[in-house]
Amino acid sequence: MAVDVAHPIPTPVDPTGLEEHRRELTGYCYRMLGSAFDAEDAVQEVMLRALRAADSFAGRSSLRSWLYRIATNVCLDMLRGRKRRAWPVTLGAPSPPDGDLLGPMLPEHTWVSPVADVAVLPESGDPAEIAVARETVRLAFVTALQHLTGRQRAVLLLNQVLRFDAAEIADQLDTTAGAVYAALQRARAALGALPAQQRPTEATAEHAELLARYVAAFERYDIAALVDLLHADAIQSMPPFAMWLRGAPDIGAWMTGPGAGCRGSVLVPTAANGSPAFGQYRVDPAGGHAPWALQVIEPSGGRIAELHYFLDTARLFPLFGLPAHLPEPASAR
Repeated sequence: MAVDVAHPIPTPVDPTGLEEHRRELTGYCYRMLGSAFDAEDAVQEVMLRALRAADSFAGRSSLRSWLYRIATNVCLDMLRGRKRRAWPVTLGAPSPPDGDLLGPMLPEHTWVSPVADVAVLPESGDPAEIAVARETVRLAFVTALQHLTGRQRAVLLLNQVLRFDAAEIADQLDTTAGAVYAALQRARAALGALPAQQRPTEATAEHAELLARYVAAFERYDIAALVDLLHADAIQSMPPFAMWLRGAPDIGAWMTGPGAGCRGSVLVPTAANGSPAFGQYRVDPAGGHAPWALQVIEPSGGRIAELHYFLDTARLFPLFGLPAHLPEPASAR
């Protein structure tokens, strides 16, 4: 196997050389595990294992390939015995919009959690590769991966996203190229067999005007204007609760009913899972605005197709560099 001359192999392996791969490794571990928190833990373990095994790395493959061999083993170890993470849409029928029917608060390990773009997406590079990276961290794609076995996920990601060939993947997984091709076929078939609403779709283009209108409508709490921005069959979810809504009318009814406490919110832009996102801050009775949700927005065809509100702000906002509190605007004092 040829050595990757674009990534010189340090002798011995040094932390600086390893750090150059952290962002890409975090993206891989996130896709494998479905959790930004687990991905961080996994990458830390990869770095530790790589440093401990540095003496055994003799340059028989590229440093990048060697690191992915370690990362795959770490992720497979972490997945062993775990239930797959889910999405509210996959757990049951949509909820009615009337009444405070959030249901039980399910634990974090139930859900595919969001990840900050800055932690997993390349800062620069080939536009086509960046587009693939963005598409394959979207919530729908990562959720769909949960239906695959750990090894099927690894084969699909190593081949389709990271562009390793079958021989390299076989070496990383201690198997044969034939077994890699078979696993890849099973993975594609499993994804193709999912219900339409659970399959990953193509990434959408930027929708700057649509998002500006969404922010203006949400901050005014003009629900009629907000509903006009939604697809007729739009979806809203709110992890860690299992409740989810389908249809613009039901989303509007919920926002003017049980969700009316969001009136007066302020949105701070960020980016998650290759999609536009916002830190939502609700009015704090003590003054200013307090964190309430990380909103991940999925535009499609000039309208909003999905709204996902993640309420675990104590853990998520620091990952996204979002403030812990917003002060009262000077004009309102």
